[in-house]
Amino acid sequence: MDLCATPAVELARLIRSRELSAAELLTAVLARIDEVNPAINAIVTLAAEQAAVVAAELDDRAARGSFAGPLHGLPIAVKDLAETAGIRTTFGSPVFASYVPSFDAPHVARLKQAGAVVIGKTNTPEFGAGSQTFNPVFGPTRNPYDTRLTPGGSSGGAAAAVAAGMIPFADGSDLAASVRNPAAFCGLVGLRTTPGLVPADVLDPLAVVGPIARSAPDAALLLAGMCGSDPGLPLARPDRAGDFLDLRPAPLPGLRVAWTFDLGDLPVQPEVRRVLAALRGSLEGAGCAVTDAVPAGLTASGLPVGLQLVGRYGADRRLLEIAAGVMALAG
Repeated sequence: MDLCATPAVELARLIRSRELSAAELLTAVLARIDEVNPAINAIVTLAAEQAAVVAAELDDRAARGSFAGPLHGLPIAVKDLAETAGIRTTFGSPVFASYVPSFDAPHVARLKQAGAVVIGKTNTPEFGAGSQTFNPVFGPTRNPYDTRLTPGGSSGGAAAAVAAGMIPFADGSDLAASVRNPAAFCGLVGLRTTPGLVPADVLDPLAVVGPIARSAPDAALLLAGMCGSDPGLPLARPDRAGDFLDLRPAPLPGLRVAWTFDLGDLPVQPEVRRVLAALRGSLEGAGCAVTDAVPAGLTASGLPVGLQLVGRYGADRRLLEIAAGVMALAG
């Protein structure tokens, strides 16, 4: 079995059944990083020794019949905009090139409580400002499918690492498509979450943390490990881990789908149009009601309303169920 290509939900099952240890999975992931990261530059700080200590502790706990949470033993690298205690956090800027925080960002603390093994940091543009991923500290991250191209941004390091099999899933942050853009560029699932679903120490509801994964169930599993209320964060929602576990594809017959190739007037490559046209036919064949539609207006940021509303108002699980259904249809 290629552990680096195995879905996160299956890795979690193997660890809970004690068919796989956190240490064994970590060894496979680190070997994969050594093999492919030099050409991609997705993971820019590696904390292998710290990760090994955590994995051993989690294996000892599992041997006693106890598990930390839904992410027990699963490795993750954190976007380099989020603080990680004892692991360098640069924000992609020379100003913070040597900064090692003593605390975790709220969602990182959640990840650790859920049993995730933090192995390092993923690349980001400086202070997250950009739709590609390069900075003066670490340079550019490249798309695993074609290293001449960008993986998008600003969570490009996260998406490239997941697509290349270095980690099973990753966190990203999203203000203006910084989770969705790189997920799309790398053929992954990326969800802009409801504000407050994943606790964050920001007061702007436009800035959220969301999952990037190779499948919708894997994205839901990561959300199970990141969501939850926090009395110190006024926007935090009361969602629980169980709200995102055991995700199943949504039935597609009768689903209403608003469809646009170009959001009105954006340039789209002919190859992309051909792929999308085939998917539209598959959706219609599966019983979906597909209607041509273009966003009626723009937000103050200039982004179509339809993009800004993705994942808001508590529909996160429903969106992932639909994504799972569409992915199953597309094969």
